[in-house]
Amino acid sequence: MLKPDAVRRDLIGIILSRFEDTGLNMEAMNRLNVSSEQSSELYKEHEGKPFYANLINYIHSGPVVATVWSGPSAVSIARKLIGATDPAEAAPGTIRGDFGLVLDENVIHGSDSVASAEREIPIFFPDIS
Repeated sequence: MLKPDAVRRDLIGIILSRFEDTGLNMEAMNRLNVSSEQSSELYKEHEGKPFYANLINYIHSGPVVATVWSGPSAVSIARKLIGATDPAEAAPGTIRGDFGLVLDENVIHGSDSVASAEREIPIFFPDIS
């Protein structure tokens, strides 16, 4: 998911092209404003943590672009492409390393496992099983 900072900064095309360049296939895409129900479901494992309120406020601060990608080792490839969570620690050439500005307004979210993807995809794409 391209978060509000990426959308505000018009980084949608360049970031999506990086995924395409890896050979992954885009299965679905949706530009939307995240609802309270969607954000609480997406970030439920962070509820009660000190950064939770800021995370929720940020994800509601503007539209996002949710995507689903497929291909061999899609999650592993995407995680390498996305880079470390903290942009200051993300390697150059990764999405967060090249476009991330601050940790609290990370430009992208990616599922960290196949199990997470299976849980997260229906939050934004209820017709995909």
